[in-house]
Amino acid sequence: MNSYQVSLPLLISFFYVFYQIVIATATPPANNSSGYSVLQKHVAFFDRNHDGIIYPKETFEGFRALGFGVVASTSAAALIHAVTSQKTRPFSMFVASKFEEIFSKHAKQHPNALTSDELKEMLKSNREPKDFKGWLAAESEWKILFDLCKDNNGLLQKDIVYSVYDGSLFERLEKEHSKIMNNN
Repeated sequence: MNSYQVSLPLLISFFYVFYQIVIATATPPANNSSGYSVLQKHVAFFDRNHDGIIYPKETFEGFRALGFGVVASTSAAALIHAVTSQKTRPFSMFVASKFEEIFSKHAKQHPNALTSDELKEMLKSNREPKDFKGWLAAESEWKILFDLCKDNNGLLQKDIVYSVYDGSLFERLEKEHSKIMNNN
């Protein structure tokens, strides 16, 4: 399976995080994201026209730019906007100390990367009792990230994980997908 053949249920679960995390403030312009939280940088990729508002069409276009199909992109855009449109709690999802803790506690073989087994152990150790939706969301999100971004040695590098939070991973994947499409 190549990195763009992700099943729709996993894609939808990956973005369940948007049900938990809400962007109440306007997103920053993509070309000037300094001074913004990592969460704002994360969503700036989807603000395709840089007006500070992310419309379903822009979410669809962002998913297409990442290489997802029409059905998956349409479903993800509909789901994301359906579950986040009513939320208005402003806060930042990224906590640097918790991010560092992922690797200090769980990256045993390589200090700046996680193996598949280490990732599974990390997810298991961070489960909240009886939060089945949370378990599904976390496992789906991390599995997709691992499948898309593991290196040739089967490791998920720390800088790649950080790039999800600051949104730069989306930019990189879009460029890679564009190169593939232009070569075909």
